[in-house]
Amino acid sequence: MQCVSGTIGALHGDTAGGGKGSSSMAPLKYEEYPVQEAQAARPPRRSRLRRHLPAYLFLLPGMLLFLTWTLYPLIYSLIMSFAEWNLIKPSQFVGLDNYTRALHDPYFWLALQNTLFYAFITVPGQMVLGLAIALLLDGPLRARGFFRTIYYIPVITSWVVVSLIFTYLFNGQAGLINWILRDVLHLISTDINWLGEPFTANLVIALLGIWKGIGWTMVIFLAGLGSVPTELHEAAAIDGANGWQRLRHITLPLIRQTITFVLVILTVGAFQVFISVYIITGGKPLHRTDVLLTYMYSNAFDSLDLGYGAALSYLFAAMVFALSIAQIRLLRRRAEY
Repeated sequence: MQCVSGTIGALHGDTAGGGKGSSSMAPLKYEEYPVQEAQAARPPRRSRLRRHLPAYLFLLPGMLLFLTWTLYPLIYSLIMSFAEWNLIKPSQFVGLDNYTRALHDPYFWLALQNTLFYAFITVPGQMVLGLAIALLLDGPLRARGFFRTIYYIPVITSWVVVSLIFTYLFNGQAGLINWILRDVLHLISTDINWLGEPFTANLVIALLGIWKGIGWTMVIFLAGLGSVPTELHEAAAIDGANGWQRLRHITLPLIRQTITFVLVILTVGAFQVFISVYIITGGKPLHRTDVLLTYMYSNAFDSLDLGYGAALSYLFAAMVFALSIAQIRLLRRRAEY
């Protein structure tokens, strides 16, 4: 604590005769007052730790689960990818040989081609059909809740169940689709081996992906359409804009962020297709219908080549990450434009 005192001089003048004046300086003294320095009150480290201890305790179970079931397997599989690792003989460090092997593996590139084929069909198909259904349900339609439920049922249905259903529908000998085309519509004279040919089998799997994912995209687009002000559509309609013009110049620009979100999520999901391929074709014949995940699974658990399977998994993760970043940046540039 410091004491500060101040003095001030005041000039008092009184005049005398003859035009001469005299002045005197009378000091005025203020009372002394204390000035207290501001000090930042910092609680001791122990008290801060005690205050945040409940939050740390709540985070501890989740952190333990993350470290045990996510971080540890990631690090362990990364180590495996640099080794010749199987259950028959001891592991041996091989450096980048597994990654080099993947880049020269024709079946790896075929699996990547099938994955891209699946993505190029399912992602636009789900987005276009999901947006179309969302636009219909966003308007003045009766029983909207009923139709929303009907379209969303495939989303909550098990992949195993719908894959078995599609296996029956497109069976080459006793399938329902062949029966309709042959005996009802009379469009074919002989049965089509849908699941025996690589192209038609991949097409069936892609159709299953579209049918199962439409409901999810519909729900997301409905949420985005709900944020579009109706006043803009009303003003555009008064100005003479038709439905297509309102969709192109009002609706789509205002739900651009929703479109970006749906595109990224669907692309990542397309690269993660596994169950439908594994059940419907199993990658047959000769890996011709394999996608990245089924080919990875085949090497890791059927051939027990765990090191090569781990390397394939990290190549897969790198491709998905790079593709997602490229999509986000491209759509951001278009939005800024």
